[in-house]
Amino acid sequence: MTAVRPEGGGPKGPGADDWGVYEPARPQQTSQQQTSQQQPEQRERPERPEPPQAGRAPAGQAVVPVPDDSTMQLRAVPAQPAPPLSRPDERPEEWAAADGPAGAVQAGGRAERRRAGGLAAPGTGRRRATGRTAAARVRPPERRRVVVARAVGELFITLGLVMLLFVAYQLWWTNVQADASASAAGNRLEQQWSSAPQPSGSPGAPAAGAFQPGQGFALLYIPALGLKYPVAEGTGKQQVLDKGLVGHYTGTAMPADKAGNFAVAAHRTTHGQPFRKIGQLKPGDMIVVETATTFYTYQVAGGIPETPPTDVGVIQPVPKGSPFTQPGRYITLTTCTPEFSARGRLIVFGKMVGEQPRSQGKPAALTG
Repeated sequence: MTAVRPEGGGPKGPGADDWGVYEPARPQQTSQQQTSQQQPEQRERPERPEPPQAGRAPAGQAVVPVPDDSTMQLRAVPAQPAPPLSRPDERPEEWAAADGPAGAVQAGGRAERRRAGGLAAPGTGRRRATGRTAAARVRPPERRRVVVARAVGELFITLGLVMLLFVAYQLWWTNVQADASASAAGNRLEQQWSSAPQPSGSPGAPAAGAFQPGQGFALLYIPALGLKYPVAEGTGKQQVLDKGLVGHYTGTAMPADKAGNFAVAAHRTTHGQPFRKIGQLKPGDMIVVETATTFYTYQVAGGIPETPPTDVGVIQPVPKGSPFTQPGRYITLTTCTPEFSARGRLIVFGKMVGEQPRSQGKPAALTG
């Protein structure tokens, strides 16, 4: 609402151009007095129209008398509609809610309406923290079953990764370590034999039990499979088998003995897997054992596809289940079967067919 100068009034003096906000009403003057007072003003200010006065009305309308009192008269100025926005189609919903019903105009201007609605200036891409969007950002608490399900899922993922790493370790890394260990053991044996003086007289070898557990004393060759592995005393896993070595069953014969069964064992899978392919051997294939003084050549005579681990008869001097019935110089290879399982044992039998000093070179089974 804007208050302006009331209609009517007395003569204007200096500063009369400034219309007051409130001005007491004055008695109605006659038309002659008004005319006489208005003529100087019209001469001085011909460009300013005279505001309508109370008590005078256009022709054909009744004159409304003005009471002679000092009542303050106000005149309401109609509110002007707010200018339209330049882009009303892009106004967010928060602006519309802050403006109120369509067509309503609030005092204070557009900036104050934005602040009252919790909105920042357009184009900034931000909203006030006190607006409704700040409350919407608060994350509701999760249910207990959701937390439990997430924890169980993370546990299963962790277990799966651990199992995957364990499988990689067993199938790959143990082979890398065992191959390196076996290669180093074989090189040490060959260096020892090269540096030691050759014994004179007939070839021979230490008797059974002359070596400590884990001590290497021979090299095993299987030409048909392209294998060459060191042989150490004993069949302990940590001392011998897990190092990629072939283990000699303590108490069985040595290659140099005049009779007996030279029984050995090795892993079929993991840890170098020296005997992984011995199931492919067939009768007639050759097996060579090299010691510090002699090459011993054996010929495969048969085998057992699977036997219980408790079947110790296969390492007796005359191996049980073999084609041999008389004492002789035999060799027995044992390993786990089936692959990746220790359920049974795979057995391969062989009989000695040749003996040759190292001084005479390698036997035909290795050179041919």
